[in-house]
Amino acid sequence: MKTETTETEKTGQEPSQEELDNLIRNHVYASMGVGLVPIPLADFLALTGIQINLLRKLAKTYDVPFSKDTVKNILFSLVGGALPTVASVPLAVSVAKAVPFIGQTAGIVTMPIVAGAATYAIGKVFVRHFASGGTFLTFNPEKVKDYYTEMFKKGEEVASDIKEKREAKKQDGKAPENS
Repeated sequence: MKTETTETEKTGQEPSQEELDNLIRNHVYASMGVGLVPIPLADFLALTGIQINLLRKLAKTYDVPFSKDTVKNILFSLVGGALPTVASVPLAVSVAKAVPFIGQTAGIVTMPIVAGAATYAIGKVFVRHFASGGTFLTFNPEKVKDYYTEMFKKGEEVASDIKEKREAKKQDGKAPENS
Protein backbone atom coordinates (compact mmCIF):
# COMPACT_ATOMS: atom_id res chain seq x y z
CA MET A 1 0.00 0.00 0.00
CA LYS A 2 1.42 3.34 -1.03
CA THR A 3 1.22 6.15 1.48
CA GLU A 4 1.34 9.80 0.62
CA THR A 5 3.86 11.88 2.50
CA THR A 6 2.95 15.39 3.49
CA GLU A 7 5.39 18.00 4.66
CA THR A 8 4.53 21.30 6.32
CA GLU A 9 6.90 23.49 8.25
CA LYS A 10 6.24 27.06 9.29
CA THR A 11 8.99 29.53 8.47
CA GLY A 12 7.23 32.46 10.17
CA GLN A 13 8.06 35.21 7.67
CA GLU A 14 7.51 36.25 4.08
CA PRO A 15 10.38 35.26 1.79
CA SER A 16 12.39 38.03 0.15
CA GLN A 17 12.51 38.29 -3.62
CA GLU A 18 16.25 37.66 -3.42
CA GLU A 19 15.72 34.40 -1.51
CA LEU A 20 13.14 33.26 -4.05
CA ASP A 21 15.34 34.22 -7.01
CA ASN A 22 18.32 32.36 -5.49
CA LEU A 23 16.21 29.26 -4.86
CA ILE A 24 14.96 29.23 -8.44
CA ARG A 25 18.41 30.03 -9.87
CA ASN A 26 20.05 27.16 -7.96
CA HIS A 27 17.49 24.74 -9.36
CA VAL A 28 17.99 26.19 -12.86
CA TYR A 29 21.74 25.44 -12.52
CA ALA A 30 20.99 21.87 -11.45
CA SER A 31 18.50 21.43 -14.30
CA MET A 32 21.01 22.65 -16.84
CA GLY A 33 23.58 20.18 -15.54
CA VAL A 34 21.11 17.34 -15.85
CA GLY A 35 20.42 18.44 -19.41
CA LEU A 36 23.95 17.33 -20.30
CA VAL A 37 23.17 13.69 -19.47
CA PRO A 38 23.37 11.89 -22.84
CA ILE A 39 20.92 9.11 -21.92
CA PRO A 40 17.40 9.66 -23.30
CA LEU A 41 14.71 9.94 -20.61
CA ALA A 42 17.25 9.64 -17.76
CA ASP A 43 17.77 13.39 -18.04
CA PHE A 44 14.02 13.99 -18.08
CA LEU A 45 13.49 11.88 -14.96
CA ALA A 46 16.31 13.68 -13.15
CA LEU A 47 14.88 17.03 -14.28
CA THR A 48 11.49 16.07 -12.85
CA GLY A 49 13.19 15.26 -9.54
CA ILE A 50 14.87 18.67 -9.46
CA GLN A 51 11.57 20.40 -10.22
CA ILE A 52 9.79 18.43 -7.48
CA ASN A 53 12.52 19.51 -5.06
CA LEU A 54 12.09 23.15 -6.12
CA LEU A 55 8.34 22.94 -5.50
CA ARG A 56 8.94 21.24 -2.14
CA LYS A 57 11.22 24.09 -1.06
CA LEU A 58 8.83 26.76 -2.35
CA ALA A 59 5.95 25.07 -0.54
CA LYS A 60 7.98 25.07 2.68
CA THR A 61 8.84 28.74 2.17
CA TYR A 62 5.17 29.65 1.75
CA ASP A 63 3.88 27.24 4.43
CA VAL A 64 1.94 25.25 1.82
CA PRO A 65 1.36 21.55 2.54
CA PHE A 66 3.49 19.42 0.20
CA SER A 67 2.53 16.04 -1.22
CA LYS A 68 5.03 14.45 -3.60
CA ASP A 69 2.28 12.51 -5.39
CA THR A 70 0.16 15.63 -5.91
CA VAL A 71 3.16 17.60 -7.15
CA LYS A 72 4.13 14.84 -9.61
CA ASN A 73 0.61 14.90 -11.02
CA ILE A 74 0.72 18.69 -11.36
CA LEU A 75 4.09 18.59 -13.13
CA PHE A 76 2.94 15.88 -15.51
CA SER A 77 -0.24 17.83 -16.27
CA LEU A 78 1.90 20.86 -17.13
CA VAL A 79 4.18 18.78 -19.35
CA GLY A 80 1.60 16.57 -21.01
CA GLY A 81 -1.71 18.32 -21.02
CA ALA A 82 -2.39 21.95 -20.42
CA LEU A 83 0.74 23.37 -22.00
CA PRO A 84 1.75 21.03 -24.83
CA THR A 85 3.51 23.58 -27.04
CA VAL A 86 6.05 24.82 -24.50
CA ALA A 87 6.17 22.47 -21.55
CA SER A 88 6.56 19.28 -23.53
CA VAL A 89 9.78 20.56 -25.11
CA PRO A 90 12.06 19.04 -22.42
CA LEU A 91 10.59 15.58 -23.00
CA ALA A 92 10.84 15.92 -26.79
CA VAL A 93 14.49 17.01 -26.60
CA SER A 94 15.25 14.15 -24.22
CA VAL A 95 13.69 11.59 -26.56
CA ALA A 96 15.56 13.09 -29.54
CA LYS A 97 18.82 12.04 -27.85
CA ALA A 98 17.95 8.47 -28.85
CA VAL A 99 18.81 9.30 -32.48
CA PRO A 100 22.48 8.34 -32.87
CA PHE A 101 24.95 11.21 -33.11
CA ILE A 102 22.66 13.93 -34.54
CA GLY A 103 20.00 13.56 -31.85
CA GLN A 104 22.59 13.22 -29.10
CA THR A 105 24.53 16.25 -30.28
CA ALA A 106 21.41 18.37 -30.69
CA GLY A 107 20.07 17.18 -27.34
CA ILE A 108 23.26 17.98 -25.45
CA VAL A 109 23.38 21.45 -27.01
CA THR A 110 19.66 22.19 -26.55
CA MET A 111 18.58 20.32 -23.41
CA PRO A 112 20.48 22.42 -20.83
CA ILE A 113 18.73 25.60 -22.03
CA VAL A 114 15.33 23.92 -22.30
CA ALA A 115 15.69 22.24 -18.89
CA GLY A 116 16.77 25.49 -17.26
CA ALA A 117 13.95 27.43 -18.91
CA ALA A 118 11.31 24.90 -17.85
CA THR A 119 12.54 24.91 -14.24
CA TYR A 120 12.66 28.72 -14.20
CA ALA A 121 9.09 28.92 -15.52
CA ILE A 122 7.78 26.37 -13.02
CA GLY A 123 9.46 28.25 -10.18
CA LYS A 124 8.03 31.61 -11.25
CA VAL A 125 4.54 30.18 -11.78
CA PHE A 126 4.46 28.66 -8.30
CA VAL A 127 5.97 31.71 -6.57
CA ARG A 128 3.15 33.76 -8.05
CA HIS A 129 0.54 31.13 -7.16
CA PHE A 130 1.73 30.66 -3.56
CA ALA A 131 2.20 34.42 -3.01
CA SER A 132 -1.46 34.93 -3.92
CA GLY A 133 -2.50 32.38 -1.28
CA GLY A 134 -2.78 29.38 -3.58
CA THR A 135 -1.94 25.79 -2.72
CA PHE A 136 -1.23 22.68 -4.77
CA LEU A 137 -4.89 21.73 -4.40
CA THR A 138 -6.08 25.05 -5.88
CA PHE A 139 -3.57 25.05 -8.75
CA ASN A 140 -5.11 25.08 -12.24
CA PRO A 141 -2.54 24.56 -15.05
CA GLU A 142 -4.87 26.00 -17.69
CA LYS A 143 -5.08 29.34 -15.85
CA VAL A 144 -1.30 29.79 -15.86
CA LYS A 145 -0.72 28.84 -19.50
CA ASP A 146 0.11 32.34 -20.74
CA TYR A 147 2.25 33.20 -17.72
CA TYR A 148 4.12 29.89 -18.00
CA THR A 149 4.84 30.55 -21.69
CA GLU A 150 6.08 34.06 -20.87
CA MET A 151 8.30 32.77 -18.05
CA PHE A 152 9.60 29.90 -20.21
CA LYS A 153 10.79 32.45 -22.80
CA LYS A 154 12.40 34.54 -20.06
CA GLY A 155 13.89 31.33 -18.64
CA GLU A 156 15.51 30.61 -22.01
CA GLU A 157 17.23 34.00 -21.76
CA VAL A 158 18.32 33.33 -18.17
CA ALA A 159 19.65 29.86 -19.05
CA SER A 160 21.43 31.20 -22.14
CA ASP A 161 23.11 33.88 -20.02
CA ILE A 162 24.22 31.23 -17.52
CA LYS A 163 25.58 29.07 -20.34
CA GLU A 164 27.44 32.03 -21.88
CA LYS A 165 29.02 32.90 -18.52
CA ARG A 166 30.13 29.29 -18.04
CA GLU A 167 31.62 29.20 -21.53
CA ALA A 168 33.41 32.50 -20.88
CA LYS A 169 34.73 31.02 -17.63
CA LYS A 170 36.17 28.07 -19.53
CA GLN A 171 37.87 30.42 -22.01
CA ASP A 172 39.12 32.91 -19.42
CA GLY A 173 39.73 30.52 -16.55
CA LYS A 174 37.58 32.74 -14.30
CA ALA A 175 34.55 31.90 -12.18
CA PRO A 176 31.22 33.17 -13.57
CA GLU A 177 29.36 35.79 -11.57
CA ASN A 178 25.95 34.83 -10.22
CA SER A 179 23.23 36.94 -11.75
